[in-house]
Amino acid sequence: MQPIQLFDPDSSTYTYLLFDESSREALIIDPVDSQLERDLAVLRQYGLRLLWTVETHAHADHITSAGLLAEHAGARTAAPAACGISTAAVQLQDGDRLEFGRQSLQALATPGHTAGSMSYYWDCDGKRHVFTGDTLLINGCGRTDFQSGSAEALWHSITGRLFTLPADTTVWPGHDYHGHQHSSIGHEQAHNPRLAGKTQQEFIAIMDGLNLPKPRRIDEAVPANLSSGLRHDADGAWLLQPRPAAGYAGDVSPQLAWAWVQSGEAVLVDVRTDAERAWVGFVPEAVPIAWKQWPGMAMNPDFDAALLQAAGSRKVVLLCRSGVRSVAAARRATELGIEAYNILEGFEGDPDGQGQRGHLGGWRFHALPWRQN
Repeated sequence: MQPIQLFDPDSSTYTYLLFDESSREALIIDPVDSQLERDLAVLRQYGLRLLWTVETHAHADHITSAGLLAEHAGARTAAPAACGISTAAVQLQDGDRLEFGRQSLQALATPGHTAGSMSYYWDCDGKRHVFTGDTLLINGCGRTDFQSGSAEALWHSITGRLFTLPADTTVWPGHDYHGHQHSSIGHEQAHNPRLAGKTQQEFIAIMDGLNLPKPRRIDEAVPANLSSGLRHDADGAWLLQPRPAAGYAGDVSPQLAWAWVQSGEAVLVDVRTDAERAWVGFVPEAVPIAWKQWPGMAMNPDFDAALLQAAGSRKVVLLCRSGVRSVAAARRATELGIEAYNILEGFEGDPDGQGQRGHLGGWRFHALPWRQN
């Protein structure tokens, strides 16, 4: 049985509908919000009950309809845990399986295009399929210059993971811009111009030299996709663009700040103290430059020089505990000639009625990347 392959011409995105013939239970991979009615019509046409919506990564070129399909069709949402899609009901780890009827889809961690990218392997009646998202395309592969991408990681994901699958495994890509529908592992091993006969160093040089334009919808798409495509206000505007502010460039949502950082448009600066970062948690991609330091919460005399060095020619998004110190730091950054933005809600958010933080917003609340020592 073949997957049902659907196409969105605006973003050249392939969506895949898989189902079990006996139970009519189904799963959909990488649905697109503008194609919601089409996908619901296909479910009705085939008499299917949608159990799962699945993402290969947090997309930068279209908005997912995962949240809408959960509302309209009762599906559960699943996404790679490393992508930080906080609204997904199931946070997938490498090797996890999603069951639909007698069928099973296996998650394969394939970072590189983004740090959280996953491919999915389906063995159906002896026929092998792999849904590669933007990791492996037909005669190509996904770019690695934004969203924590890594050419080295992508090389290992493709050559050390996907290319170890049987050669006759059908490759179903997340996109195609030339009218191709599918390929095979064997074909890509032998003929993919970025990979066939190339060393790791040659591949990295190819990827580093692409110089592609920024995705047209990245500032809109990534923040929305971190919430399964569902907006948190009437039009989603507060997630997608800065709010005006006095004395600095503006306030931004944590989701928009993270999209800017992933695209290379901004540098994230954490102005909390060293102790706060050590005790409470930190963002691995952030540059730590304390606004004030213990003991005594004295002003950091090296703040200006460190901030100027970190910013370079990029805009700066500033993070503190709940968005107070970062406002003061944003105003100072503006005085230094930097385009500076405060991240709303801070790292921990505001305290609730019991004085507890982390329940009313904040970087961690939105499940954006962070770690603890």
